[in-house]
Amino acid sequence: MRKSRIRLFAATGAALAAMALTACQDGTGTQDEGAPQPAATAPANAASDKTADRTADTAKGDTASNEHSRNGGGTGTGGSSKDGAESTGSGSGSDAGPEARVACNGSHTTVTAQPVPRPLNHMLITVKNTGSKPCDLTYYPVLRFDEMQWVPQPVEASKPQSVVGIDPGESAYAGVLLASADGSGDGGTTGHKLTVGFQGPTPNSSGGPSATPSLPAKGVYYDSTLAVTYWQQSMDDALTY
Repeated sequence: MRKSRIRLFAATGAALAAMALTACQDGTGTQDEGAPQPAATAPANAASDKTADRTADTAKGDTASNEHSRNGGGTGTGGSSKDGAESTGSGSGSDAGPEARVACNGSHTTVTAQPVPRPLNHMLITVKNTGSKPCDLTYYPVLRFDEMQWVPQPVEASKPQSVVGIDPGESAYAGVLLASADGSGDGGTTGHKLTVGFQGPTPNSSGGPSATPSLPAKGVYYDSTLAVTYWQQSMDDALTY
């Protein structure tokens, strides 16, 4: 009797074990396989990659659009390209060179020669620019009374720092020492005609037509000490020497 029960229990246990094995194999049973595994993240990563791709594509499109605008493309009126501005600009001002200057001479100036009471035995030569361009006076005037065969020497102390320029309508000056105040000069005579010569860019070179300013009716007395200053910007400087 006892043996029969033991065999029955053994058979029952075997049957139960077989059922459990079958359930595990066909997926209908439960089985503890340890801690649950994390969910796959591939879809999220794929979505992130797609978003990054779309952002990169947008950036590329914006860059291409900006490059197109810089090259003058498009039909908008909000601005113009550098090339367009340069091709349509008038160029006024930026390309204009410095105003041309000419040498002062008798063709576009008015010259006067007038004795002055102070300093004693002095005469003032005035040159007014009557032309349309600025002109330059180089060195000193070359003076000649009547048929005089010698050239009066310049007063070296009066040499300016730079060339004297005259704008249209403006004047420059030179002073003339006619005779020594102490009577030390000799060969004194009276001149009735005066020629004022202009020098060029080098000493004693011709600067163009000369001028013949009028003298007082009684003439101008001079002697061997006759001298002339360099051209000066102001009347006071011309009469200082």
